[in-house]
Amino acid sequence: MAAGRPRPLDGTLVVSLEHAIAAPFCTRQLADLGARVIKVERPGSGDFARAYDERAKGLASHFVWTNRSKESITLDVKHAEAADVLARLVAKADVLVQNLAPGAAARLGLSYEALRERHPGLVVCDISGYGNDGPYRDKKAYDLLIQSESGFLSITGTPDEPAKAGCSIADIAAGMYAYTNILAALLERGRTGHGRHIDVSMLESMVEWMSYPLYYSYEGAAPPPRAGAAHATIYPYGPFPAGDGKTVMLGLQNEREWETFCERVLQRPGLARDPRFASNSKRTQDREALRAIVVEVFSGLSADEVIARLDAAQIANAHMNDMHDVWQHEQLKARGRWVDVATPAGRLPALLPPGAPDATSVRMDAVPALGQHSDAILAELGYGADEIDALRAANAI
Repeated sequence: MAAGRPRPLDGTLVVSLEHAIAAPFCTRQLADLGARVIKVERPGSGDFARAYDERAKGLASHFVWTNRSKESITLDVKHAEAADVLARLVAKADVLVQNLAPGAAARLGLSYEALRERHPGLVVCDISGYGNDGPYRDKKAYDLLIQSESGFLSITGTPDEPAKAGCSIADIAAGMYAYTNILAALLERGRTGHGRHIDVSMLESMVEWMSYPLYYSYEGAAPPPRAGAAHATIYPYGPFPAGDGKTVMLGLQNEREWETFCERVLQRPGLARDPRFASNSKRTQDREALRAIVVEVFSGLSADEVIARLDAAQIANAHMNDMHDVWQHEQLKARGRWVDVATPAGRLPALLPPGAPDATSVRMDAVPALGQHSDAILAELGYGADEIDALRAANAI
């Protein structure tokens, strides 16, 4: 895509009362596509994700990830002067996103019901733990709690102990569904002229992702067992140690691959006819005996030699990379997926959004400092310099 070519959401204004991960991840992706995102933050402290850690040149890793290409305005939304500022912002907005505490947006007059008559084209997206109604509506919800409530922890980990996902999977799920629903609502508005209300819950987002284990457990059937890093219901599919102490991931999907694996990787063609391993269900049932055979063969090979055999046999495999390996991943480098973005602490690398052909096709602008754009946004809303100074003196911004 040539430099300067319009992006899909150029000219779209998103106002977001957001914190943590779910809503910021949603709106950052809208910004990637060209939307102007105005992030409303608490004066003094801002989005509390700013203080999660200091690992990215003194900035929080979560915040750097989810907040590039945005403008930050500080506003105490409970202050008497805040209502006018919010009203002027919403009047200009195409999309309003919020993941405040349950009921907080409604108390601020920012519910879809309160806004739809004055702003019929506005898309309002509420992101919460459990949704806008129901008996769990007012429960606090954080990522790990939703991983537990959705059943994710029950199938993740080892037989002895459950384990959480290593990234904020429930927040990410909710952010993705909010993002896609907003895009759909904007398409619909292009046909009808009307906005709509979107109610995304973290619980429903995660339960949708849990549908395979749910169906596997249908009508009281045993759920998938916790199998560590191995697949719970397909075998061999998971990590195996090589003779040099490194670990190789591999995965078989069908009987043809099983025969090839025995013949060309294990170099034990007769194993393919062993009745203990004659189907995936049998291999899964007798996985410990099969694992011992695979580990015995791999113990005489380095990880690179195992992967070479797997590649030659066209058996799917992967390195077990750590974070340092991923930063240096040759595939990402070869495809030019890393670019630099500006931050208050200097430039940092950022991954191009999946699907973006190059850096000219998406916005990869700066991560904002807290309140960096307050004065400019207020001036754009019609506030004079004296009025802005008065708001600041009153601790409204």
